[in-house]
Amino acid sequence: MTTSALAPDFDTDDRYHYHVIRRAIEAIDSAAAPLSLDQLAEQIGMSSAHFQRVFSQWVGVSPKRYQQYLALDQARDLLRARHTTLETAQLTGLSGSGRLHDLFLRWEAMSPGDYARRGAGLVIRTGWFDSPFGEMLAMGTDRGLCALGFSAEAGRAETMADLTARWPLASYVEDTDALRSWVEAALGQSGEARLHLIGAPFQIKVWEALLHVPGGQVTTYSDIARAVGHPKAVRAVGTAVGKNPVSWLIPCHRALRKSGGLGGYHWGLPVKRALLAWETARADAN
Repeated sequence: MTTSALAPDFDTDDRYHYHVIRRAIEAIDSAAAPLSLDQLAEQIGMSSAHFQRVFSQWVGVSPKRYQQYLALDQARDLLRARHTTLETAQLTGLSGSGRLHDLFLRWEAMSPGDYARRGAGLVIRTGWFDSPFGEMLAMGTDRGLCALGFSAEAGRAETMADLTARWPLASYVEDTDALRSWVEAALGQSGEARLHLIGAPFQIKVWEALLHVPGGQVTTYSDIARAVGHPKAVRAVGTAVGKNPVSWLIPCHRALRKSGGLGGYHWGLPVKRALLAWETARADAN
């Protein structure tokens, strides 16, 4: 049976942190009024002390504060206070680099001709890893990570089927060790990670725009459409965002509707909300 690798900075509590957060989201959404620490801990079956400890280890803020980040109207607050228009983003084409905190990213896009071959002749290595947002499937070529997907909502089989279907003619080999250094850099937000972007030219432009949205900030689909030079192609941009194969590192979760609505998220809205809350809380703590 395939097991999940664990990054060195993660302890055993991190294996179930996302599941705790997922249950907290359900409890917060179903409550008529904000819940106290004791009430929230009781609803998810934990002692108040342990619940407080899980939160402080995971995100560095109290459950009371984090409850505000998870609120359904938090997306509108983010759009008001942390909106990045991308007007100053410099899109570099088929390759580029950038820095996310202490993580240095290098990316390279597959040529349109190679993409059209649907993965034929490509060897893609796969591996399962634990992450702050549940179990994560990583995939990579010799040039870098080409996919990161979260299985907490969909399950392992569906997550694997979803990602392998994007390049149906590729050869897939389970090889966690080959991906470990890139994934550990991504999870630890330090070091260097390489990305091998495999998509259509328009998708690549949209994904590159997303790479310019800083952590703790958000943008809109309309802003992305303007940034890639197609201001009227908002729906096409939304489709490209949804097709992003490298979740988290290419931060499609930071794209919101102009109205302040969350929009969709390929791996489930609870994951998107947890990602945004985690990033915002960490940005506020620094």
